[in-house]
Amino acid sequence: MGRVAVSMVMGRGDLTNAEWARLKPHLPATGQRGGRWASHRKVINGILFCQRTGVPWRDLPTRFGSWKTVYERHRRWSADGTWDRILQGVQADADAGGRIDWSMVSVDSTSCRAHQHAAGARKKAPRVPKKEQGPGSTAPTRVSDDHGAG
Repeated sequence: MGRVAVSMVMGRGDLTNAEWARLKPHLPATGQRGGRWASHRKVINGILFCQRTGVPWRDLPTRFGSWKTVYERHRRWSADGTWDRILQGVQADADAGGRIDWSMVSVDSTSCRAHQHAAGARKKAPRVPKKEQGPGSTAPTRVSDDHGAG
């Protein structure tokens, strides 16, 4: 049987080949236990689409794959610090290549003010749930002292 070539149409706002080449070395390895991961590039394009347009996750166009896959990868990478590591790696590469002009970076602390409700935020890091305890799971998330209603 012959192979069928699948053409991936690049949408407006998707990562270009040059952007992908800079980003790819900093992404986590694929092929974790439990099956194959969806393409990082397709998932990241889906995340960028949601952030750019403000569309709810469930309304994500099907060309990015399952909305749940895109949402779960974004949520996990946010909680475990993957996005921070990717940003640091890309910035370090750009700085080493002379593509960042640090003389243009400035923060005026007199204009950086927190909202009055910003005080007293939680100090501990967000919990990274195990795969079987994700949204829609029936697995218990904590033991309760309450043994029933009556």
